[in-house]
Amino acid sequence: MDDSGQTSAEFILLFGGIIVVVLLAIYMYNSYISDLSGQIASKEVKEFNSQLNDLGSYFK
Repeated sequence: MDDSGQTSAEFILLFGGIIVVVLLAIYMYNSYISDLSGQIASKEVKEFNSQLNDLGSYFK
């Protein structure tokens, strides 16, 4: 019986499974960061508009 061949095949399958899990985690994290950046940008725009309105009150 060739146990070293079986061990090598098991390691290949193990590393393949780990790579799949890591790629899924990266994909989910990328989606999360993309959604978060949209919220941050929206908040910054609202704050900027608020500051412009405050400055406008000085010139009226």
